[in-house]
Amino acid sequence: MSQLTGDPKQHDLSSFKDSMTGSCLCGSITVTIHDNLFTKPRGHLCHCENCRKTSGSIAATNLTIEEEKVDVEDEDGTLKLYEDRATSSGNAIHRWFCAVDGNPIYSKVDAMPRQITVSMGMMPVIPTPQAEGFAAHKHTWLKSPDSVQSYKGLRTGELMDE
Repeated sequence: MSQLTGDPKQHDLSSFKDSMTGSCLCGSITVTIHDNLFTKPRGHLCHCENCRKTSGSIAATNLTIEEEKVDVEDEDGTLKLYEDRATSSGNAIHRWFCAVDGNPIYSKVDAMPRQITVSMGMMPVIPTPQAEGFAAHKHTWLKSPDSVQSYKGLRTGELMDE
């Protein structure tokens, strides 16, 4: 059984200066990110319909990072792949999740071969996001965090008007 992380404010961010580890709900899968994620805003929120569905929330909290900085351990063999082809580009997003508890773990796209997008909800603390994608699809009542770059669609595309 995984240890509950509780209130993210209970953690001293300096304890994550070299790495941070999180797990799926049942504890079968652990993910360790080997990087200091708290020196500046990192990661992104995604408001696309598919990310909202996989996160079960109003947005997905993600971190796209070099694959060599991430270790994924699948103790009980529960890591499964879903190939998501219902994307606006038509290019598949390969989404890995825990088959026991349904927790999203990470995703990859062919266009970024050495990058991995970690689902940050399993981490004890989520860094302040740097950007948000598909902000044009964001719920009207949801406000963006301060100083976050909001892109209409993909995070490499057009910025939202202020």
